[in-house]
Amino acid sequence: MSDKPLIYPAETPYQLKKSAFTLHFTDDNIAIITIDVPDEKVNTLKAEFADQIIELLKRAQLHPQLKGVVFVSGKKDSFIAGADISMIARCEQASEAEALAKKGQAAMAYIAGVNVPVVAAIKGACLGGGLELALACHSRICSLDDKTQLGLPEVQLGLLPGSGGTQRLPRLIGVANALDLMLTGRSLRPKQALRLGLVDDIVPPSILLQTALDRVRKGRPAKKELAYKDRLMQGALGRKLLFHFVRKQTRAKSRGHYPATEKIISVVETGLHEGSGNGYQAEAAAFGDLVMTPQSAALRALFFASTALKKERGAEAEPRQIQKTAILGGGLMGGGIAYVTATKAGLPVRIKDINHQGISRSLKYSWDLLQKKVKRRHLTAAEQQKQMMLISGTTDYSGFKQADLVVEAVFEELALKQQMIREVEENAAPQTIFASNTSSLPIHKIAQGATRPEQVIGLHYFSPVDKMPLVEVIPHARTSPETVATVVAFAKKQGKTAIVVGDNAGFYVNRILAPYINEATRCLLEGESIEHIDDALLEFGFPVGPLQLLDEVGIDVGTKIVPILEAAFGERFAAPAELDAILKDDRKGRKNGKGFYSYPSKGDKGNKRRADPSIYGLLNVTPHNKQSKPVIAERCLALMLNEAVRCLDDGTVRNVRDADIGAVYGIGFPPFLGGPMRYIDTLGAANLVKKLQDLQQKYGDRFAPCEGLVRRAAEGQKLYS
Repeated sequence: MSDKPLIYPAETPYQLKKSAFTLHFTDDNIAIITIDVPDEKVNTLKAEFADQIIELLKRAQLHPQLKGVVFVSGKKDSFIAGADISMIARCEQASEAEALAKKGQAAMAYIAGVNVPVVAAIKGACLGGGLELALACHSRICSLDDKTQLGLPEVQLGLLPGSGGTQRLPRLIGVANALDLMLTGRSLRPKQALRLGLVDDIVPPSILLQTALDRVRKGRPAKKELAYKDRLMQGALGRKLLFHFVRKQTRAKSRGHYPATEKIISVVETGLHEGSGNGYQAEAAAFGDLVMTPQSAALRALFFASTALKKERGAEAEPRQIQKTAILGGGLMGGGIAYVTATKAGLPVRIKDINHQGISRSLKYSWDLLQKKVKRRHLTAAEQQKQMMLISGTTDYSGFKQADLVVEAVFEELALKQQMIREVEENAAPQTIFASNTSSLPIHKIAQGATRPEQVIGLHYFSPVDKMPLVEVIPHARTSPETVATVVAFAKKQGKTAIVVGDNAGFYVNRILAPYINEATRCLLEGESIEHIDDALLEFGFPVGPLQLLDEVGIDVGTKIVPILEAAFGERFAAPAELDAILKDDRKGRKNGKGFYSYPSKGDKGNKRRADPSIYGLLNVTPHNKQSKPVIAERCLALMLNEAVRCLDDGTVRNVRDADIGAVYGIGFPPFLGGPMRYIDTLGAANLVKKLQDLQQKYGDRFAPCEGLVRRAAEGQKLYS
């Protein structure tokens, strides 16, 4: 490179060959570096970018009157969405991953060391390595819009920030705030980021670049002092207490399954105790170690699977445009579906219920959720009103002629759902799609008698709809590809991950869930306590135990599914007859405050959910925990894994990827294991067959390993080729 000063006027930008970075100067000598990764929807950082950033900054510094540097994105809604995960996947040894981290650290250190002001102008996603780049800058300005979010989500991939984030963030916003962001992986909106001191200003997108340039013209800012309480936390005593508390709290949540959380805490502590130089070394070494862990490999596999799924249409057809929607049933599910349709998809939705109380409940459901957002300042009152205006109600079919898609969310009764199809076909437009939110009834049976069966499909949401990310899309044999593609596109608009599954009883998720919960109830009838059973699966890695999950879903709903599965697949799905006593006692779970657990009344914050001891009397059981937690977990899980392989082999689930996504997103199968299929590969089919045979001898034929598992064990075959 020549030592001769180079000046690039605004109209002749300089770009490195095959680079995502372009450099040009304003008339008053401010360098603008634009990041725009070619042929990509969002910007991600690749290994080669570290050297390119340094080279471009060196070129900028050759400018004799350089006043400062502004980093800005050339993408519409993405500053930098993080590092390119595929480059991490290519690492075969910890030393290779550590070298990647050190390369990133060097680039960020160079940015931080530039002797003129460097400002990040942030619009859109600023996550992971993107935020680490922004942290290396001397100032950060971000745009005030819905697409802008800032965070360090590496923990969700079993990693930690590897380009200096663990050292810079605590010094900028305080160690307690920094640990919270890194250990949860949560993102901040612009106003939250400003309150924490993560950014220096938030402005409308139209003046973002101008504000960043003005910030440069003011000169390099003085180093901001942390708030008094944050300075206390940096001191020896405060630091000791804080790290003790954070470790205790984190271990209680992670139960030792996520090594990244321990590494994050340790690396941050090293930096504060031994200085940032040692902190950076510890960060790079920890990053290298974590890349090689099976937990990170599993979490990254889920990330790639989810990303691939988002690009798929579900069928070989162009989806139709959905402009207006309607929902049948104003219950908990109907209200939740209306909420995500209005607030996520931004579509008008008309709710039909048999009475005005049902409509009011649905409207209140959305209002209450939006009100929480207003209280947290995530939403203005005006925005709340605007979103609520998208939801309307009726006790007849007025307005249904304009609906492109109707989602049915009535009681789980076949005759009622068939009646709903007839009424919709009479009252809606000829092209209207009918999507049934059934949890178990085969769609071809619901579609019997439909005059337009090609427009009938299953669309199974999970409760609570506003939180659960998965939907199952269930075409029957006569559903058109266009209907499938349209419904998949609609679900994506609602913010859902959609898997297309086969039209068999229970579909995929409930079919693998039922034997798992059935086995938990058998353990209960054998004398294991409610807490002991649920703790066994919590310790294994599930977010909630099976009995608490049944309370959340609704005991009445769960028990309606089991007979349908038993009729379709036989005795292995039969629930213990003794459980009838629970239903006869009107125990429905959380929704009526009475299930396996008792629930405090609203407003009673002093009491927490507790196992209800009166349930033992109903079942004629005296609790006496005889089985170990690993044995209970093994019994419940073995049945789920066995059924998942059956679902794969009979075409209920299309492939191993969808099977894993469905289990993780639908029932909270431990993400660090990658899903049931990846976990079976980790165990080895032969080992699982042996375990099932042992359980079969001890507990009965419901544990008999399925043919597909036995065959794979004999052939030494893996599910993931």
